[in-house]
Amino acid sequence: MLRIQAQSDIPTDFGIFTVYAFSEDETDWMPHLVWVSKTTDFSRAVNVRFHSECITGEIFHSKKCECGQQLDAAMKFVSENGGMIIYLRQEGRNIGIINKLKAYALQEQGLDTVEANLRLGLPADGRNFGVAIEMLKLLDVNSIYLLTNNPDKLKALENSGITLAGRIPWK
Repeated sequence: MLRIQAQSDIPTDFGIFTVYAFSEDETDWMPHLVWVSKTTDFSRAVNVRFHSECITGEIFHSKKCECGQQLDAAMKFVSENGGMIIYLRQEGRNIGIINKLKAYALQEQGLDTVEANLRLGLPADGRNFGVAIEMLKLLDVNSIYLLTNNPDKLKALENSGITLAGRIPWK
């Protein structure tokens, strides 16, 4: 069963966030994380960004994606407006870094992300947003504004028990 294994306040360039580590087991070395801005007002719908891990874009500033810029923009937005970032440890649309690098090699031959994943026998997008819903419930968040352009993230909220107060189009 997923639960909070640890939490701490962390100062960042964007402000102070309370970070929660969620996992089924406290020995899990890659837990999902929720970064909650200290400016968050839980008495109303909460601004939420579901963000999947991207080592190449977030750490090494790869030009093959906009993940690093999207994460920075999300941290800035929730710091200024309140909210949280649910950081899902689902590298490369949940195909893992090795398969992601293989997909990148296929993209160099002209395939797009979906085509490359399918050529490798992988799902176009294997992410599971249900775990994000579970974390929201564990934090007693039941109404959100979702920062996204991804219809799959919106669909994950259907029949979840979490009220979608609105969608904030994302960069």
